[in-house]
Order: sequence, then C-alpha cells, then structure tokens
Amino acid sequence: MAPKSCQSLYHLPFAFLAPRLFVQNVPKRGIKSISKPRPNRFNQGPNLPTLESTAAAALERKRFTTPLRTGALGIKKGMTAMYEAETGRRFPCTVVQMDQVQVVSHKTRQRNGYFAVQVGCGWKHPSNVTRPLLGHFAESEVSPKRHLVEFKVRDETGLLGIGEMIGASWFQEGQYIDARANSRGMGFAGGMKRHGFSGQPASHGVSLTHRSMGSAGQSQGGGSRVYPGKKMAGRMGGHQVTTQNVKVVKVDDEKGLVVLQGSIPGPDGCLVKLSDAIKKPWPTVPINLLQAQPAVDPAAATA
Repeated sequence: MAPKSCQSLYHLPFAFLAPRLFVQNVPKRGIKSISKPRPNRFNQGPNLPTLESTAAAALERKRFTTPLRTGALGIKKGMTAMYEAETGRRFPCTVVQMDQVQVVSHKTRQRNGYFAVQVGCGWKHPSNVTRPLLGHFAESEVSPKRHLVEFKVRDETGLLGIGEMIGASWFQEGQYIDARANSRGMGFAGGMKRHGFSGQPASHGVSLTHRSMGSAGQSQGGGSRVYPGKKMAGRMGGHQVTTQNVKVVKVDDEKGLVVLQGSIPGPDGCLVKLSDAIKKPWPTVPINLLQAQPAVDPAAATA
C-alpha cells in the first residue's frame, strides 16, 4: 500500500527536519581582513607577478651578479715580481698564459634556460678525442680543445660568435678579475693542518696524542653519533678555490700573457678560469671587443 501524502500544512515536518534547500542561509559574523589577499603562487597570467619558484625568477635574482661578458681560460706558468715605478715597491705577481682560447658553443635561454658561452683552450690530437666530442668540434668548425669550460652571461648581448678567438687583450690593465682553479692537493692531513685545530695540551695529562683532534661527539644527548659535516682529518686540497678582486698588472697580447698581482690558487701548469670581478664595477669595455679570427691549426702552424 502506497504512503499517503500530507494534505495540510499541519502535517509538514519541523524546520530542522526539512531539507536544507528550504532553510534560509544566514551569513556568519566575523572579522573582515584589512590586508589585501595574497596572490596565488600557482596562478599564471599577464597581470600576475612572476612566481618566485620559477626559472625566470631565479635568473632575475642573479641578474646583477651575472657577468656581462664571457670569461677566458689560461694556464698558470708561475710567479715573479714587479716594481712600482712611483714608489719602487716590490710586489709578487702571477703569470697566466692564454693558449688558443676560442668560443666553441652557445647556451641560450630558449633552448637551455640560461645564456652561457662555452670556451675551449689548448689543442688535443683528434686520435685522443672521443667521437661525440669530435662531432661537437666539427659542427662549430674549431680544432679539438684540451679544456672546455662554460661561462654564464647575463643576456644574449654577451654571446660571442662561434669560432672567435679570445686573446690577452680581453682584459685591461688595472681592472679586477676573479681567478678560479683547483687548489694544490696535499694528501691526507690531520685536524691541526686541515682545519687549524689547536691540539691537545703539550705537557701534563697527554700521552702521544698532542696533535689528535680529540672527541668527535657526545655519547648521550646528541644521538650518540657523529654529526654530518664534522671537521675531522681527511684529504686536504684538490678542490676549486676562487680568489676574488685580483688586479691585472700587465697584458701582453702578442705572447698571450696576463700578469696578475698576488697569488692565485693551483700549482704551476693548472687550468685557471678568469672572469670579470663581480664585487667591482664592470669594466668599461665593449662586450664584443674582439673581432672574429680564423682558428690556427698547431700542426699547420709548425709546418
């Protein structure tokens, strides 16, 4: 038997039993915020700010610390001394030689996400170069290079033409540069030599452990472990070191020599990366200072 429908209003259910469609929505009371709503970081549009977690925002943050032009490669030849003409003061210098520094490739924002110039120096026999690298050099129409290094630049105006030679005149006398090289490897060293620890007492209460580092951590309260990054004995040197604000004393473009004031990291014969100092004003030289010069094959030059 089918249920009977309600014939009058008295037979309707109470308000709290009725469906929510018939209940009036009363606005809730609250405190209205006086600050502007934050933009959604997932929104992307023409009128929205650049997201801080994107590649475009990262490049914008590094804009003022990215050099305007590419750097150069050199070989550290050794140290010497020079004299000031006015005062006669003698100061140490480092001689760096630039050997067939040439632009090999480009990195662009559209293809790689940033702007960079790939620079090579030296010469390597084709029989000692892998086939992928031989194809890379053949595409750029340059001779095989012994060293390949990439230098980031701010925008497309700092991209030199592929095949252009970079000589010692790329740097000016009196400007400041940053020199990067792998430091001299000193092998396994103790805590006193590697980190400058003071060591144990020299007389009372110590037996045969005067140069030991001592405790490496607590037994309770710290997890009974050695914390990551603890300064201990180990291999010293052999990593990249940067010396900033090195002054260029003399430039010999004919011999490819750049004389720097003071010392730079690395032993004699190591590869040195030279670039404009980021903590000094940019040098007042045009970005495309050098003209394209044909590459010279060392075998043909000696013949």
